[in-house]
Amino acid sequence: MYTDHFGLSDRPFQLTPDARFYFDSRTHKKAMAYLGYGLAQGEGFIVVTGEVGAGKSTLVAHLMATIDRQRLNAVNLVSTQVEGDDMLRLAAQGLGLATEGVAKAQLLDRIEQRLGEEAAAGKRTLLIVDEAQNLSVSALEELRMLSNFQSQGQALIQIFLLGQPEFREQLDHSESLEQLRQRVIASHHLEPMEANEVEPYIVHRLAIAGWQGRPGFDPDAFAALHRHSGGIPRRMNQLATRLLLYASIEQLDLIGGDAVEAVASDMAADSRPSAGERVLPLRMKAVPDRPRPAESIPDLGAGRRIAALEARLEEQEAALRRVLTLLVDWVESGEAGPSYRTNAA
Repeated sequence: MYTDHFGLSDRPFQLTPDARFYFDSRTHKKAMAYLGYGLAQGEGFIVVTGEVGAGKSTLVAHLMATIDRQRLNAVNLVSTQVEGDDMLRLAAQGLGLATEGVAKAQLLDRIEQRLGEEAAAGKRTLLIVDEAQNLSVSALEELRMLSNFQSQGQALIQIFLLGQPEFREQLDHSESLEQLRQRVIASHHLEPMEANEVEPYIVHRLAIAGWQGRPGFDPDAFAALHRHSGGIPRRMNQLATRLLLYASIEQLDLIGGDAVEAVASDMAADSRPSAGERVLPLRMKAVPDRPRPAESIPDLGAGRRIAALEARLEEQEAALRRVLTLLVDWVESGEAGPSYRTNAA
């Protein structure tokens, strides 16, 4: 809707990583410098971390679009919560190897052979693993073992790990990852964009989408965009998309800080619970309550179900007692059939 209104050829703030929209912010420029240094070493691990939406995937998209495919075979994996053997199979599949029904030892031989073939053809292999915070210690250990493969004194594979801040904490403090930590040759943490980078970022993405200066932006709009996004690119993209939609609906050709505030307020309202949802009040306490054991927390739904079952059992027992009483009366009276009468006694 807003693309037609403003004459744009594409959506400038889409959330899907696209190398065309890569912006060389200060922190991304440093990340690329560390990447370049690490790739020049041709061995070990390169680690880049950042908050959700900090631009890690866009960094990978930019790297994949700029590498020399004749000299570097880059395999990009998005990891899940996998153990060691599964990580090994994912790596093998990324290298184009069949893994079904293949024993681990045979799979390792095939991976080493494939890496050797790439090296003989003059290609180095880079394994890129995104969402590294999801990997188990055993999966990271398998990656470390892959980094041991070498031929004629040269490493056959280099590994690039991307993850959220908790992965950096795990890598820095886990004793079980000491050997992997010693193999990290370059590391960088992506920081949020600075306030003075917002305007060139917005203009850069708009220009790629065919922007001809409409709509325009007041300086206070860029300040508000930074304030409400915290400098995180994905949040800024979400806000900017809604801002352009708002501007098209309101027929704005100049976007100011008040428009950003209005959109940010609408987005905050969208994220609040609806009227039908129960909102628990927040209470500040000097000393936090200790969590209660799971067995001591009453399950009200279960309690109601149990009470209903007990009531039903009582009804069934009462019915059985009545039937037994009738049968006894029938046997003792010698009548041809049971008497469906209840005695007061």
